[in-house]
Amino acid sequence: MSRGLAAPGAAGAPEAALPPPDVETSSDDYARRFSGGVGAWFLEAQARLTLALIARWPGARVLDVGGGHAQLTGPLVEAGYDVTVYGSDASCAARLGPWLDQGRVRFQTGHLDRLGVTDRAYDVVVCYRLLPHVERWRELVAELCRVARAAVLVDYPTRRSLNAAAGPLFALKRGVEGDTRPFTVFADADVRAAFHAASFAVTARRGEFVLPMALHRAVGLASLSRAAEGLLGLLGLRRLLGSPVILRAERRGCAAATNRLRG
Repeated sequence: MSRGLAAPGAAGAPEAALPPPDVETSSDDYARRFSGGVGAWFLEAQARLTLALIARWPGARVLDVGGGHAQLTGPLVEAGYDVTVYGSDASCAARLGPWLDQGRVRFQTGHLDRLGVTDRAYDVVVCYRLLPHVERWRELVAELCRVARAAVLVDYPTRRSLNAAAGPLFALKRGVEGDTRPFTVFADADVRAAFHAASFAVTARRGEFVLPMALHRAVGLASLSRAAEGLLGLLGLRRLLGSPVILRAERRGCAAATNRLRG
């Protein structure tokens, strides 16, 4: 991964000490953050929202940039999508073995600051667990939009949430996860502006959880977390404060685009 999209360094820690973010999220250590009942619940919610947001493009060609974490691979394949995962290093394919061996998924390596993909080569481009961990995130958004024919989905922590206290909560997050790297918390308007500059319009925004994921992990009871988030959702707080946000943007002028925010 080039330095142009390098991860923000922790205070007092050299940037070079951190592996590229998609290499880290493709590791077994990272996967352990989503083990157990709470982790399975996290991934279930993420997959459910993602599949709902791309349901308008059945059987679409999907490029999952930084998707070596394999969190979406199974749900996308089982739903009938034609999936290619793009990573910055060959090691990012390690968790994709079962699907690669069966020929159900393709894997491609290349730079993240200039994707080795032709313009509009994929119907839908998905990029999770990456945007908050690169410095030149606007350039990454522009690249995602360049290679998408119809839509791009990204996720990120938003300031319209308890992640606004990311500094004080970072110690809790690192205490629970052990090796958390620094991350950017975004203003929704900034992300929207980056898509606008690439001639994409935001057409859907979905918050995942009201309470911080680190808190859910610390409690460790999926049933309690599910109940609490269900109640907070009924109160309308997920729409207002939910994070991470999954954002869908669509190419302006594309026949499939509506250029209207849904939720």
